[in-house]
Amino acid sequence: MDFEKARFNMVEQQIRPWEVLDQGVLDLLFTVKREDFVPAAYRAIAFTDMEIPLGHDQVMMAPKIEARVLQEVAPKSSDNVLEIGTGGGYLTALLAKRAQHVTSIEYFEDLKNEAATRLAAANITNVKLKTGDAAQSPDAFLDPQEKFDVIVLTGSVPTVPQAFLQRLTVGGRFFAVVGDAPVMKATLITQAAENQFVSAEIFETVVPPLLNAAQPSRFDF
Repeated sequence: MDFEKARFNMVEQQIRPWEVLDQGVLDLLFTVKREDFVPAAYRAIAFTDMEIPLGHDQVMMAPKIEARVLQEVAPKSSDNVLEIGTGGGYLTALLAKRAQHVTSIEYFEDLKNEAATRLAAANITNVKLKTGDAAQSPDAFLDPQEKFDVIVLTGSVPTVPQAFLQRLTVGGRFFAVVGDAPVMKATLITQAAENQFVSAEIFETVVPPLLNAAQPSRFDF
C-alpha cells in the first residue's frame, strides 16, 4: 500500500474540506504517521473517513475530527496539555508535537501500554501516560495545584464536567463533544479571565461516550 499517497488523499479529500486550514496542523499530519498508531489489523484503513476499533468498545476518532480538534485547541510550544482518553495515542502524539508536555489518562491499562509503545517508537518523549477513571474529575490523578492550557476529552459527555474547567489556566482551552446522540456538538470553552468562561459550539458530530462520564438528572414523564 502507498501510505504517502493515502495520507495525501486523506488531507486533501477529508481534512481540508472540513475547514482544517492551519498549515501547521496539515504539515503535522504528514510528520506523525497515523498508520503507526492504529491496531495492526486496521493499518490498511488508517486513512479512511471512519472510526477505527481499538478494543473494549473504544474507537479512534475519524482523521478529520482529530485534525479539527488540534486546530481548535491550538497548542503552543509552552502549553501544558491534559487529555482524557488516550486510545491509540495518535491524538496524544499530535498534541505532544505542538505542546510542551501532555498528560494523558486512559481507562484501560492495555490501551495505555500499547499507546506508550507507539509513542516511544515515534520518539515522542514529552508525554506522561496514566491509567484510571478520570471522566468525572481528574483530581485523583494530578497534583492539587496543577493547571493546564489545553484539556481535551476524547469521548462525548452529556454535560461539561465542571471539575475540568477548574484546571484551566487563564486563556486555557477545553474541548469536548457535548450532548446525547443523535445531537452532539463539539464545544470549545476558553477561560477568558479568572472564573470567566466563553463557550463556542464549533461543529456537530457524534462520537462514543466517555466511560463513566457524569450524568445529569433526567426526568421521565
